[in-house]
Amino acid sequence: MITYTGLNDGELAILLQQGDRAAFTEIYSRYKYLLYLHAYKRLRNADEAEDIIHDLFAVLWNNRDSFVLKTHLSGYLYTAVRNRIFKFMAHKDIESSYISSFFETAKNTVNITDHLVRENQMAILIEKEIAALPLKMREIFEMSRKQHLSHKEIADQLQLSEQTVSKQVSNALRILKAKLWFLTFLAFFIKP
Repeated sequence: MITYTGLNDGELAILLQQGDRAAFTEIYSRYKYLLYLHAYKRLRNADEAEDIIHDLFAVLWNNRDSFVLKTHLSGYLYTAVRNRIFKFMAHKDIESSYISSFFETAKNTVNITDHLVRENQMAILIEKEIAALPLKMREIFEMSRKQHLSHKEIADQLQLSEQTVSKQVSNALRILKAKLWFLTFLAFFIKP
């Protein structure tokens, strides 16, 4: 019967490649704590260090058929742990960057949404105030601002003088500005 604790790393590696569970158990027992300390020193997180060590040994066992030791077993295992730590940290950085980007995008989306809501509310208020203008003034104002007709074109269509049209548009703007300036201030400059 083989005493695995007395075998050197090279002998254990050969037995591992042949599928010997006891050799794997000996390698695990020999190196798990040292590798864990190495990983913990770098990560400063017990769970993450433990996960890396368990992953390393799971891969070692699952790939035992193709496992070829070209250096010392300890060097191989430390290098494998180091590479897993680098990969883990890179993944963590990418994850952190993605989360930051997500929150920045969400924040900007909220700002855009908030702006659009305020803009729509303002448009509704303006339309409400335009509808409250005296009938003839509203008709002239809408022809000027919505249909983009010149004062002369409006005057010709409504059989009025250009001066009357100009005066009605000016009066409509004055009324709307007086009613909407405070609402504009509230809608665009005060955050909810």
